[in-house]
Amino acid sequence: MTTLNSNVKDQPSKGKVFYVIGASGVGKDSLLHYARQQLAKENVVFAHRYITRPLELNGENHIRLSTEEFANRLQYGCFKFHWHSHDLDYGIGTEVDFWLNQGLNVVMNGSRGYLETAVEKHPGIIPILIKVDPSLLRERLINRGRETLEQIESRIQRAEAFDGLTAPNMKIIENNIELSVAGEQLVKLLKN
Repeated sequence: MTTLNSNVKDQPSKGKVFYVIGASGVGKDSLLHYARQQLAKENVVFAHRYITRPLELNGENHIRLSTEEFANRLQYGCFKFHWHSHDLDYGIGTEVDFWLNQGLNVVMNGSRGYLETAVEKHPGIIPILIKVDPSLLRERLINRGRETLEQIESRIQRAEAFDGLTAPNMKIIENNIELSVAGEQLVKLLKN
């Protein structure tokens, strides 16, 4: 007769992947930073991106790889997701699968151009689109002081490409007022 050990823990339920996207200047990085602080003790982890870009003191906390290192990791299947954008390579490592199997929700900083592929590769992924009113976006980009007025207008036009973007399970967060308002909306989604 076989008996079950009552001390054996049930397998954790599989976690969810949240794919956060938004045009430059909508506050995506600020919202991710806010959520990361709020969820430090929850079953939510934030995936670092592997990028062929130098590290920046005030930018995203990514892992820098040379083009050769990236190609080598890609060849050996080290990336769950990977894409090329703005002359850079981006990857999210296969460690995501381990985290998901531990029942953790995984948050990743995604790309609009890769969204369709991400949905195909991971059915059930939850895209979160961060949006902002165009006039507010213009104001934020001007205050940021990194781009010329011509570059700002170009960014606003690219932001309009997000209008009408759809995907299964997509959630939209409007970041038009205080950061904490949209931040709490994001936190609530990620804890789901």
